[in-house]
Amino acid sequence: MPLIPKPGTAWQDCYARCVEVAPEAFRPDRLLNYWGRQWRRDGEPVPATSPVDGTTIAGPPRLDAATATSAVRAAADAHREWARVPLAERKARVAAALDTLTEHRDLLALLLVWEIGKPWRLATADVDRCVEGVRWYVEEIDRMVEGRTPLPGPISNISSWNYPMSVIMHSVLVQVLAGNAVVAKAPTDGGVSCLTLAFALAARHDLPLTLVSGGGAALSPVLVNSPDISCVFFVGGRGAGGQVAAELLNTDKRHVLEQEGLNCWGIWEFSDWELLAGNVRRSFEYAKQRCTAYPRYVVQRSLFDQFLAAYLPAVRSVRFGHPLAVEPGQDGFPDLDFGPLINDAKVKELTDAVDAAIAKGGVPLYRGSLDDGHFLPDQDRSAYLAPVAILAPPPSSPLFHAEPFGPVDTIVLVDTEAELLAAMNASNGALVASLACDDEATAQRLSAELQAFKVGINRPRSRGDRQEVFGGRGASWRGAFVGGALLVHAVTEGPADERRYGNFPTHAHYPEV
Repeated sequence: MPLIPKPGTAWQDCYARCVEVAPEAFRPDRLLNYWGRQWRRDGEPVPATSPVDGTTIAGPPRLDAATATSAVRAAADAHREWARVPLAERKARVAAALDTLTEHRDLLALLLVWEIGKPWRLATADVDRCVEGVRWYVEEIDRMVEGRTPLPGPISNISSWNYPMSVIMHSVLVQVLAGNAVVAKAPTDGGVSCLTLAFALAARHDLPLTLVSGGGAALSPVLVNSPDISCVFFVGGRGAGGQVAAELLNTDKRHVLEQEGLNCWGIWEFSDWELLAGNVRRSFEYAKQRCTAYPRYVVQRSLFDQFLAAYLPAVRSVRFGHPLAVEPGQDGFPDLDFGPLINDAKVKELTDAVDAAIAKGGVPLYRGSLDDGHFLPDQDRSAYLAPVAILAPPPSSPLFHAEPFGPVDTIVLVDTEAELLAAMNASNGALVASLACDDEATAQRLSAELQAFKVGINRPRSRGDRQEVFGGRGASWRGAFVGGALLVHAVTEGPADERRYGNFPTHAHYPEV
């Protein structure tokens, strides 16, 4: 029987609920920006389509640099007031905002499904991680800010589209809790409606928030270089991150720049293939569109046959498709590993890279088909890509040295430990890495040579939550590390002789992880 759209989840229904819940921020014809404690009908709305099926959805109302400058100045005024608000009151207001977000959790999640294509399970997890994570900070903040003060001015947040709630909104609320006003730029590619609703709900509790939309070329100089901004948070690729870093080079401005790296899973003297197969399947969650995804396997050549016997059934079991397509009468949402990529341009980019890699000698181990996906009849599938695996991508291919940010695995074979380490360190620094190895001592010895911030032994690593710290080695991270108390320390002033953890122009200082 053909699949049908889940009743009550159409974009029109979703947006109508936003207009009803937050009429101050959502108009029937467009979204608004928020600055100077007002929702404003400024900026030029840009047409947008959902990657789910090409449906027209609300696009970001892009501001020009002059208006963004006014917004930053208003945030600086709000910062001076908020920095004097007692901690107990800040905690109460943030906790109240979290209660409001919880009340509208399902609507926030449905926006994530439509805007960035997350399956329901992952969309709700993104919202829940934000709310639960910030609640932990509300409970723990007293000890974290003891003897510390807010920064002199507001914090600027420029982040990618893939985690609007658990990364962007989470960071914003912790920064506010620590005594700072915040400015956030809505991602250009997706998530603007979700962030708009989250900001509208939180702003009702008189938090010093600013939400603006616009292109990086127009707004980044303002959000990075303005003398009113005391700290810059950036999450994105190395190209844009490098540009931000260059703009900060001759300043002493605080910064947290999380950039991509090729996270690798090494297989050396290993035998628990059932364990590895489970990790392979889970690695395809959200089509590997996250900073801690594992798109590269570095495999001991003598184990390749056993690796392949475990890998291929696992990748064939991955389920993908339309996140809201259900059987008639079905309760709940489809249980999918991933939906679409962020747009059809990304699909073309990766398809071209895969074709070029194979043409230059890469071996296609697996190429899935969209015919195996979970789709509505005759729907637009242009933003979908089935899983792909390539053995020995050529060094000239971008798949050899860069994170694909899509469901594309590459496999490299090695014969020695030195080759293993060189292959796993191919991207000059990464956020995470893992080793599949039977011998704990061997795994620990090898892990010490990996240029990754976190290394898992027979398990994946991730950003983590609550007290777990997070950062990167090499070119994958610049500035202060975050997570736990380090996130609060990054956005507050401590003792004059404080030596913060992070990667800085003159030194790197790493915590235990």
